[in-house]
Amino acid sequence: MTIESLGGRFILAPLAGYTDKAFREIAREKGADAAVTEMVSAEGLARDGEKTKALLERFPGEERLIIQIFASSDDPVERCMDNLLQYNPSVIDINCGCPVPKVVKTGAGSALMKNPEMIGKIIRTIKKHTDIPVSVKFRLGWDSSSINYLEFAGIAAEAGAEMLTLHARTRAQGYSGFAEKEAFRILADHFSDSDILIFGSGDVFTPEDALSLINDYSLDGVMFARGAIGNPFIFRETKELVANGSYSLPSLDEKIETAKKHLRLMIDYYGENIACREMRKHLMAYIKGIKGSAKTKLAISSAVTEKEMIEALSLLSE
Repeated sequence: MTIESLGGRFILAPLAGYTDKAFREIAREKGADAAVTEMVSAEGLARDGEKTKALLERFPGEERLIIQIFASSDDPVERCMDNLLQYNPSVIDINCGCPVPKVVKTGAGSALMKNPEMIGKIIRTIKKHTDIPVSVKFRLGWDSSSINYLEFAGIAAEAGAEMLTLHARTRAQGYSGFAEKEAFRILADHFSDSDILIFGSGDVFTPEDALSLINDYSLDGVMFARGAIGNPFIFRETKELVANGSYSLPSLDEKIETAKKHLRLMIDYYGENIACREMRKHLMAYIKGIKGSAKTKLAISSAVTEKEMIEALSLLSE
């Protein structure tokens, strides 16, 4: 797998509860080279679960899609492959980083950092069924006393992974503290003689953060996670920074219009009730830091219809 076949260096990371097809569509429009689904349960997919399959729906024209699955062992992965391949993923990504207790207690997500041999089994299981590229998203280790990301990455690479994405925190850290960015350099150096793509994630909140990971830490690319919520413009800004050495911030009007489009897409895909409920967190992020947004935040928190949400956003321009 190459950067060109992947689509580019700047990717929307998998974010549970966020990276549905509406958000992916907005991110791609604003410059994301590719996007990853929300994490998909291999067991749920094996059981043909409707809610699970809904996470794999593409937006119109979304030809390139990275599908992320999570599992505690190779067994549900084996059983889900027929269903998974029907969705024609561009890349199959394995979640070894989610720190959420309900995922970890099943042995999936970042719990796999305690069982590195299992990632090899999972990758080899996928490789039995398809030549679609496999990637792995993982953490530094379970906690500060068990930092094993190099060992983990080595097992994944030996099993056939073509891309590795490190979130440079331990599971114990969750999303707190700061990413240990020196680990990016160590990982990139470790695989400098291979064709494996090395990506980074964690604490990427500005275009400068992203460019630093590539220029200063020798990474092939970046996955934008929390830094893209309410700020899909970060993809365009980063590309402008790479090309020109500077970038332009979105105007208030562009932020409002993008938020409105995001809302309309959500309504088109999921209906008004679900869309308005799910959009609250997105809209709060879109208007974060905007002067005089207190009234808008209050109105969004109680809005239950498209009209009420549009009216809430209109308060920003008054």
